[in-house]
Amino acid sequence: MFSMITEFMNYGQQTVRAARYIGQGFMITLSHASRLPVTIQYPYEKLITSERFRGRIHFEFDKCIACEVCVRVCPIDLPVVDWKLETDIRKKRLLNYSIDFGICIFCGNCVEYCPTNCLSMTEEYELSTYDRHELNYNQIALGRLPMSIINDYTTRTILNLPEIKKT
Repeated sequence: MFSMITEFMNYGQQTVRAARYIGQGFMITLSHASRLPVTIQYPYEKLITSERFRGRIHFEFDKCIACEVCVRVCPIDLPVVDWKLETDIRKKRLLNYSIDFGICIFCGNCVEYCPTNCLSMTEEYELSTYDRHELNYNQIALGRLPMSIINDYTTRTILNLPEIKKT
């Protein structure tokens, strides 16, 4: 008899706890419903990306030794490395390097496994174009560093979207 009363008390406590959790979740939903919408005027206001954001790949031609590790670790064999073997010095000479960002999945494997650190990820996330062939970047386009959002005087940066409140 005592165990049945204890079970009823535990069941009642669990029911009250579940109802409290449901009520807390409903209150959060109501607090979000009462907010005013925040519209970002895109070309003039941009979000600052996090430290670990994986944007466009930056390539340094002088550091590359044409080892093709980036091609081997890429899940879709995307980087194209053209090289010529210099027989007199028995080393590879890099001719061309290109990545098609229309196909790239931005996994970052090529950056992680590069032995000479000639590849790095930038904070650039504006890879949009009307022609997908323009997203095929060669070593010259990959070598250009994008302008930092923080240093861009034409835009207003937005740090954290949920913390913005209109008064």
